Amino acid sequence: MNEDDRRSVHQSGSARGSGMPRREFLQVGGSLVAGAAIGLPAGASARSLSFDEYTAHDAVGLAALIRTGEVSAAEVLEAAIARAEAVDPIINAVTLKHYNMAREAVARGVPQGALAGVPWLLKDLGIHLAGTVTTNGSAFFRDDVSRFDSTLVGRYRRGGLVIFGKTAAPEFGQTATTESRLWGLTRNPWNLAHTTGGSSGGAAAAVAAGIVPAAHASDGGGSIRIPASNCGLFGLKTSRGRNPHGPTATESWMGLSVQHAITRSVRDSAAILDVSQGPEPGSRVVPPVGAASYTAGYTQPPGRLRIALWDRHIFGGTVHPDCRDAMLKAAKLCESLGHVVEPAVLELPVQDMGTAMGVVTGTGMLVSVRDREKALGRAVTEADLERINWRSLQEAAKRTSEDMLRARATLDRVGIVIDGFLGRYDVILSPTTAVPPPQLGVLSLDQPWESYVRAAMDASPFTSVFNQGGHPAMSVPLHWNGEGLPIGVQFAGRFGAELTLLRLAAQLEEAAPWAARRPKLTP
Repeated sequence: MNEDDRRSVHQSGSARGSGMPRREFLQVGGSLVAGAAIGLPAGASARSLSFDEYTAHDAVGLAALIRTGEVSAAEVLEAAIARAEAVDPIINAVTLKHYNMAREAVARGVPQGALAGVPWLLKDLGIHLAGTVTTNGSAFFRDDVSRFDSTLVGRYRRGGLVIFGKTAAPEFGQTATTESRLWGLTRNPWNLAHTTGGSSGGAAAAVAAGIVPAAHASDGGGSIRIPASNCGLFGLKTSRGRNPHGPTATESWMGLSVQHAITRSVRDSAAILDVSQGPEPGSRVVPPVGAASYTAGYTQPPGRLRIALWDRHIFGGTVHPDCRDAMLKAAKLCESLGHVVEPAVLELPVQDMGTAMGVVTGTGMLVSVRDREKALGRAVTEADLERINWRSLQEAAKRTSEDMLRARATLDRVGIVIDGFLGRYDVILSPTTAVPPPQLGVLSLDQPWESYVRAAMDASPFTSVFNQGGHPAMSVPLHWNGEGLPIGVQFAGRFGAELTLLRLAAQLEEAAPWAARRPKLTP
């Protein structure tokens, strides 16, 4: 990467925070270059697909239209790009544009997978698209060019998904909002003063705003489910090991972090999981086989489920009335569908869990920073990182091998406790978050530690439990509060039981449809 290319990335990053237009980057002759005029590739259709036509379909529906020839993949891609250009200056969801790369892929012809021709956005965190930058939301990585595709990216491409950009994430995914020094504030399409959640907030904002029907996301403590809840969308966190992390590693954050998607429809989540699931070379944690095809299986009734109603804030805080109302409303809906719902208490080693979470996530960040230091040939400085992350980095450097082993043992113990609990129940129902979507700034990584911790404890008291245990969990958009903000509810299941959750979600989606509920966001 030459100095001109590096300067272009730096200009893109600094412009992003000030609201100036970004430039796109694509691979040409093995080098990363800044895109200039963005035109249609030779032979591409110039037909304009209206926003209403484009958003009338989920990803599976768009793929069907492309497959039957009613629209072309080029037309659908241009509709996605047009929507991104119209609304992203307002919501700030797309950090890096790969428009020309996508256009060239469509011109060559996309693989005829189940989602062939569907526009797709990657999260700008911990994933590799060869020849493009992944910043991890950090200025320290602002010109870190990937030399290979992640295993997951390869599977997405083989499934026919057309990658045309990356979405915002907070620095290293370390908070439940999507705000960073590098890229600025990502705004909730339902109310621009509020957070989308994090760390997959850019993905959630892009889906909620109609840029794409579904987007790649990852979840290390609630980072799929919290943004899905805050933005009125469906978000499934898969079981540990269900989707790949390779080719250079088989898990992230000792298995806390998993990758999947945020979607508007349940069937899109099932279809994307069909494209992405399965072990890779080196995989040692492999969940039980859930389904040969989630798409074929998710529409079947889930049967009569025994559902545990869990409403205890594990850090001793109070669950906001709006979140409790959402949970109780969901419980009544489940009962009306024939399920058995009863209050239950999930007894967890809370203090050890908090310590383990800090050890694992902090050490994961430390390793990433150390690797980047080697690549750059210089040490990280306080000016390179946001305030909370700099503190966490110093703490991580003090950790011992004993700390790491005890953290790993705590994750195992949490898994054992939840497995035992789910021997008596099929599903656990809880709030997704303890509070409605906070205003921007509340969960920023650039604030005093004490105020940050108080806010962070309300973001993930119900979600991070299932990252530690490795269990699948989903946020379902069944409630909006009096201010018009979405409030999701969480359902968690047995290890490897994504199919049970998807079947329940499909049943809930049919009983209380949410797809027509969209934010009134007009450029």
